Amino acid sequence: MRIISFEEKYRDDLIYMVLSAKNALGRVPRLNEDFLHISKSYFELGHPFWIALDEFDRVIGCIGTRCDEEGKLFLSHLYVKFDCKRHGIGSQLLQLAEESAKERGYQEVHVHLGKDYLESHYFYPKHGYVEYQEWYMKKSLVSEESKSL
Repeated sequence: MRIISFEEKYRDDLIYMVLSAKNALGRVPRLNEDFLHISKSYFELGHPFWIALDEFDRVIGCIGTRCDEEGKLFLSHLYVKFDCKRHGIGSQLLQLAEESAKERGYQEVHVHLGKDYLESHYFYPKHGYVEYQEWYMKKSLVSEESKSL
């Protein structure tokens, strides 16, 4: 498995993977419009979007980051192909997104859970996220040592 910055040639495979992941969770597969224009929705706004690829060069996971109107950095679209879950792919994507956020000067990262994504309610707390509002979690990217300096 390797993780790369999104490239347009993977767009259709990314969309297929996300719709399949939603279907496997029992959700009605609905396409988020930003998947049609990753460059415009992420890169042109200064935000990254990554994909995980398997040994056959197929998309098996993704994650991006974006800011809201208040400038808070949010994780966006962390998906892992259903039959690839529980292999650390989501954790690796999350770690990459957090490292990128730190490098860009963000001190915390937020995530909107959504009530239909029950797995996310278990996944994020394992990685240090805490709930601060119903359906929202955040994680400080500043170490305790840095806070005391």
